[in-house]
Amino acid sequence: MAPQDATMYWLSARTRNDLFLLYCFTDTDCPTAQLRDVVAERSARIPDLRVRARAVPGNLDYPSWVRCEFRSDQFIEHVLPEPDWAHLQAALGEVVDTGVDAAVRPWRLHVFRGVVDAPAQPDASPALVAVLQMSHALADGRRAAEIARALFETEPAVDGAANSSARGAPATSRFATAKRVGISSTSALRRSVPASLALSLPRMPIQVARTAFRGYKAFRAQQELAELTAKGELPPPGPGFPPSLINHECAEPNSAHLIRMLVCHADALRLPGRTVTVVVLTAVSIALPRYLEQRGEPVERLGAQVPMALSATAMPNARNNYRSLSIDLFIDEPDLCTRADKITADMTARRTRALHPLLAAQDRVTSVVPAPLLRRDIDRYPLDTVPGSIAGHTVVSSVHRGPANLSFGGGLVRYTAGFPAIGSVMRLTHGVHGLGDTVTISLHADSATVPDIDAYAALLRAALDEVRGLK
Repeated sequence: MAPQDATMYWLSARTRNDLFLLYCFTDTDCPTAQLRDVVAERSARIPDLRVRARAVPGNLDYPSWVRCEFRSDQFIEHVLPEPDWAHLQAALGEVVDTGVDAAVRPWRLHVFRGVVDAPAQPDASPALVAVLQMSHALADGRRAAEIARALFETEPAVDGAANSSARGAPATSRFATAKRVGISSTSALRRSVPASLALSLPRMPIQVARTAFRGYKAFRAQQELAELTAKGELPPPGPGFPPSLINHECAEPNSAHLIRMLVCHADALRLPGRTVTVVVLTAVSIALPRYLEQRGEPVERLGAQVPMALSATAMPNARNNYRSLSIDLFIDEPDLCTRADKITADMTARRTRALHPLLAAQDRVTSVVPAPLLRRDIDRYPLDTVPGSIAGHTVVSSVHRGPANLSFGGGLVRYTAGFPAIGSVMRLTHGVHGLGDTVTISLHADSATVPDIDAYAALLRAALDEVRGLK
C-alpha cells in the first residue's frame, strides 16, 4: 500500500473519510436476492472489489492488499419508514456517518427500493437508489467512479461491440473495464506477514537515509519555488482565510449528518467559456455569504477547497492521486461575470502551481518515509483543532462519472451523486457529479453547525438561477 493510501487507511480510525457514490436507477421490481447475486457475480470480476487491507504487526511496514471474496453482509438493503425522497435523504445522513473497516472488507453497497417522488424519474416511477461505500484507502474519486462503472455498466450485446455501441452501450464490456480497474501490484497480494516483516526491518535504515536525502532536495525545491514565485514566473500559493461559523468545531456529541441533493440538467450548468465547476463555485460564492449573513455573520472573504485529479503517472503506485486547490471565491466582486472570470483565473493559477515539477519533491519524500514515522505523525495530528487560517471554508469536489449507460436489476440509471466527508474544519461540503446529461449538486453538513440545511439549499438553488443568466 502506498504511503498516501496508508494515510487514508490510518486516518479512518480517527475520522470518517469513506467515499459514498450514489446512483439512482429506475426500480424494476427485480427481487432483492437477485440484485445481491448480481453484485456478488460482478464484484468477483473486479480486482479492486476482491481485496482487503492487511496490517503489519507494529506498523513496521505499510499495510498490503490481500485477496478476499465477497461476503453477503456487503450488500445491505434498507427499509425506509416511508419510501419517499425526504426519508431517503434522512437515511443517507445515517449511512454517511458510518465507516468500513478496510481490514475486513473495504466496500459495501447500500440499496433503497421503491423510492417515490425521486427527482428526474420518468412517469413518476419508483426509484432504486444504490450507494457504493468505499474506503478512501482503496480509491480516490476518479478511481472510485471507474470501479462503480465496472459494477453497474450495462451488458454489451452478445453479437459484438458494434451492435452494443449502436444500442448506446459502451464498445468495451464491463469485464474489460473491470480488468482496467485492477490492483497495481500482484506481488503485494502474495506477500505474507512474516515476509513483510523480514523485508521491512533491514529496509528501514535505508528508508530513513532516503527520507533525509529527499527531504533536503524538497527543501531546495521549496527555495526554488519561492524564487520563481518572487520573479513572477510561478503563481503564488493560495491565500489563507479566517474560519467562519461553518468551520467551528462541533461541540454537540449527538449532532447528525444532513444530506441534500439538487439534480440539474447538465445544459443548465453549461455556460460558454466556463466549466461546470466554475459555475457551481460562482453559485456558492453567492449563496454561502447570504446564508452566513442570515446567521448573523457577514464575511468579507470566502474560499473553497477544490480537489484536482493528477495523472496516473504522478504517483503510479498510489490509489489516491490528487491535490487540493485553495480557491478564492471573490465575494467582494459585485459583477458576477467578472467574479466568475476571477474564479476561473484563480483555478488556472492554482493548477499551474500544483502541477509544477518542483512541487512533486515532497511527494518523493513521502514515498520513502518509514511506516512507523508516518503512522506516528498521523496519530499525533490535531484533527480536532481549527487553525486561525484555513485553506477554504467549504469543499467543492467535482467529478464527471461518464455516460449514463449504467443499469442495475434491469433499471436504467438516471443520475449520480457523492458526499465529500465533513471534518473538524469543513462542516459543509459540496459534491458536483455528472453522469450523462445530468449534474447533481450534493450537500453534506453537520446538523449542529448547519441546522437549517434546507435554507442553504434554497439559497444555492436560487444562486444557480442567477449564474445561469451570465453571458
